[in-house]
Amino acid sequence: MKRITLVMNCPDQKGIIAAVTNFIHGNNGNIVYIDQYVDRVNAVFFMRVECEIADNEQGIENFKTNFIDSVGNKFHLKIDIYLNNALPKMALFVSKYDHCLYDILARHQSGELTVEIPFILSNHNDLKSIADRFDIPFYHVSVTKESKKEAEQKQLELLQEHQVDFIVLARYMQIISKDLIQHYPNKIINIHHSFLPR
Repeated sequence: MKRITLVMNCPDQKGIIAAVTNFIHGNNGNIVYIDQYVDRVNAVFFMRVECEIADNEQGIENFKTNFIDSVGNKFHLKIDIYLNNALPKMALFVSKYDHCLYDILARHQSGELTVEIPFILSNHNDLKSIADRFDIPFYHVSVTKESKKEAEQKQLELLQEHQVDFIVLARYMQIISKDLIQHYPNKIINIHHSFLPR
């Protein structure tokens, strides 16, 4: 069996969980983790499912195609399907505060956070020594009112060059524009220091 992760969202409606779990069961899959959340303000349903399916390329491709054709189209799901042995790539955006960055890098180094970190990007040079200590490439992209559009274009080029899956703003003290958000919808996590577990 091969473990895959399905990450999906759609307009909130009845029957989504049943349809997803019944599809997995009907295709000889085994659910090992499931979590869901409803954004009541915007009426959007989010779901993450880890399951085991037949361990061959044809089985995985058939699973994806059949899932999208049946469940995905019926509920207008936006779906990303990942093989669990392929680590997602997470870019870190930081400014001058180091506590969130240290926490994330320590969890990554201990194996608690199973991702690949292709680079750390900052609008200041203050935290470069931390990136060097953890042997992660560091990019400084200065952002001013006048250079914001040009800076975001450079950020986007780096994200695409490194094939980044999602972005974590670890006390990145800049407002992200709609242009960048549109390239990474529902794939930007803003971490505030008070949200970190103690």
